[in-house]
Amino acid sequence: MTDDTNIQDAGGLRIYLQPAGFLYGGKGLPVAGAALRALAVRAVVRDMSAPGSRLTDTLVPYDDLRAFRETLPSGLGPVFDAQLARMTAARPPLVFDTANDRGDAVSMPFTRARIMGVLNVTPDSFSDGGKFVDVDRAVAHARAMAAAGADIIDVGGESTRPGATPVWEGEEAARVIPVIARLVADGLTVSVDTRHAEVMRQALTAGVHILNDVSALTHDPDSLAVAAGSDAPVVLMHAKGTPADMQDAPAYDDVLLDVFDALDTHVRRVEAAGIERSRLILDPGLGFGKRVVRDNVALLAGAALFHSLGCPLLVGASRKRFIGALTGVDEAGDRLAGSLAAAQAAALAGVQIVRVHDVAETRQALSLAQALADGAQMDMAGMDAWRPGR
Repeated sequence: MTDDTNIQDAGGLRIYLQPAGFLYGGKGLPVAGAALRALAVRAVVRDMSAPGSRLTDTLVPYDDLRAFRETLPSGLGPVFDAQLARMTAARPPLVFDTANDRGDAVSMPFTRARIMGVLNVTPDSFSDGGKFVDVDRAVAHARAMAAAGADIIDVGGESTRPGATPVWEGEEAARVIPVIARLVADGLTVSVDTRHAEVMRQALTAGVHILNDVSALTHDPDSLAVAAGSDAPVVLMHAKGTPADMQDAPAYDDVLLDVFDALDTHVRRVEAAGIERSRLILDPGLGFGKRVVRDNVALLAGAALFHSLGCPLLVGASRKRFIGALTGVDEAGDRLAGSLAAAQAAALAGVQIVRVHDVAETRQALSLAQALADGAQMDMAGMDAWRPGR
């Protein structure tokens, strides 16, 4: 059943809630049901008759949220309640339509940030095009990423970099299906990065676990039905335009809020088609129809806002152009340090999945961040609460 509460206008106004002031353990709001806590919530209200301006942009301590709700314009209260509930609710594990050797259902809980390793079996991807077009070499690289700590292998056969030429779905399938079949036979968790229904259909037959569509199931008119007819989790990514034209002067009234609204619309559309929200993963689409520095930085810095949509989040910043623009590093393959910083920023904001090229290095960085978070949580567990007069 579709839930319109998030996007519903109240007298032309919309509200957005972004958890802020993060710590691990102790008091505060649980972020996506995890150990991460928010000491405050940033509340933004905008008038959709002038969507580029924010009527309210205030930081509300978590224990003042009920009082703040009473100050809202009439009609925004239910939207506030829905977003707060989604922000704090635990994210269920991803469940795959497969079984392990014991016949148990296979699932992936979000007890830590998961790593999705990029495997482009294309001749023209922006960073590694041409390196893994050979099936044996692609499978070897995927196995190496899994050994290095990748939880998911994301196999793509069509470049969606800015200016890329579309690929016929038959050619795309010929590139990815043999690789997917062998990786599934290895027992790896595999996603297929495709905009085409026929490629999705063949990948599902080959045993793929996750559908990852940069067009959020809008590019191919048949893709929504294919996804709805499966039990696979689905990544819905925000993109403005197509790879051929998405970087031709993209513009937004307020990129963070506009992308939130667009993703919310995608969620409601696929729910109406029979895909439950529990199967969805949301990706703000860094680099896809975004102004190189301004928009991508705003989305990465504000990634926590998307927790209010109630789905696991995925961020793919690895080696992207905005990192080069910020650091002066022209070659995509030389952007490791910036990519690690971006992945860590996403993980510290509670993002559940990071999509990366450099798996071993990312695993090392995130393992250290997780150890520090665990240490902070254990330390706070023994902390006394302050009381007046003590």
